[in-house]
Amino acid sequence: MPKLKTNRSAAKRFKTTKTGKLKKRSASRGHILGKMSRKRKRRLRKGGYVSSADEKKIRRLLPYGTN
Repeated sequence: MPKLKTNRSAAKRFKTTKTGKLKKRSASRGHILGKMSRKRKRRLRKGGYVSSADEKKIRRLLPYGTN
């Protein structure tokens, strides 16, 4: 059976924890930060977990998981 291709954009955005949960980083931290409040930027530093509704779609993009 041939190797499966990993979706590289998904691999850069999501990581798998030791227990197998998917972590994601926050969006909107690339540019135009001057108009954002300090509070909002501080909250965006933290990542979060992928919702259970989207997890199946993302796992299909990452056939071998990511470290």
